[in-house]
Amino acid sequence: MKFTERFNELVTLSEKSQVEIANEIKVSKQCVSDYKSGKSFPSLQTLYLICSCLEVSADYLLGLTDEY
Repeated sequence: MKFTERFNELVTLSEKSQVEIANEIKVSKQCVSDYKSGKSFPSLQTLYLICSCLEVSADYLLGLTDEY
């Protein structure tokens, strides 16, 4: 799924650790790991926080556009 691919890409490019990202988006490190593996997907509220944390649009993360 596009979300999983793009989330992985952005986490890798980010200078933040998975723990830092988890803290910023108010989920556990395991949730971040599950998002990266495609085992689960964020709620709308968490998606908003991910976009803020990684400075990217939801449209990009969801594969609706190729522009950040």
